[in-house]
Amino acid sequence: MTSVSLTTSSATARRAVLTRRIRLLVAATITYNVLEAVVAIWAGRAASSTALIGFGLDSVIEVSSAAAIAWQFSARDPESREKVALRIIAGSFFALAAYVTVESVRALAGSAAAEDSTVGLVLAAASLAVMPVLSYAQRRAGRELGSRSAVADSKQTLLCTYLSAVLLVGLGLNTLLGWSWADPVAALVIAAVALREGWDAWHGDNCCAPNAVIHHDAQRPPATCGGGCCGS
Repeated sequence: MTSVSLTTSSATARRAVLTRRIRLLVAATITYNVLEAVVAIWAGRAASSTALIGFGLDSVIEVSSAAAIAWQFSARDPESREKVALRIIAGSFFALAAYVTVESVRALAGSAAAEDSTVGLVLAAASLAVMPVLSYAQRRAGRELGSRSAVADSKQTLLCTYLSAVLLVGLGLNTLLGWSWADPVAALVIAAVALREGWDAWHGDNCCAPNAVIHHDAQRPPATCGGGCCGS
């Protein structure tokens, strides 16, 4: 009995630590993405860049996703809000994909060509350095906590890393070679990735939690992963 009590106490303490860590990471993500969104949308409008505007809107969506996680983990039992949080994250991805696709097709069809954007290049490079760190830290904590929504949100943050690389290439080609079509093509890549991540979040396919120490107590059954997502 003493051993069981100690194990339960240890798991509860670890759960509290991980919950606080996720809250801090979410706060950091929200702060960075608010700044990123303002700069990207402003620079995108100035340069008529669909990719930059799409990147900025993705930052807005990342804020909504992080806010959903903050809302979830403000509850006494975060798991009770997990499904709703996942739906919010998925819906945000779908909205981004739809908007960016429409604007990219319009740009390719002959609307104003994108101009050079030094600010956009610097922003993409900065995000390429910052976002992987935030994503890894939250994904690690989310997996240990057994939280599908926290892991899904970390995938949203990781998406920003991929989008930063795509944006950097698109803006770079436009700046160096004058390939204005590279901008909307880069935006379409952003839309495709967002659609895939939205699908995964909707179906809860980011839940792999091999450690899930927080579930190893007498009051709570072990976490399970639906849809075979832990097999990957």
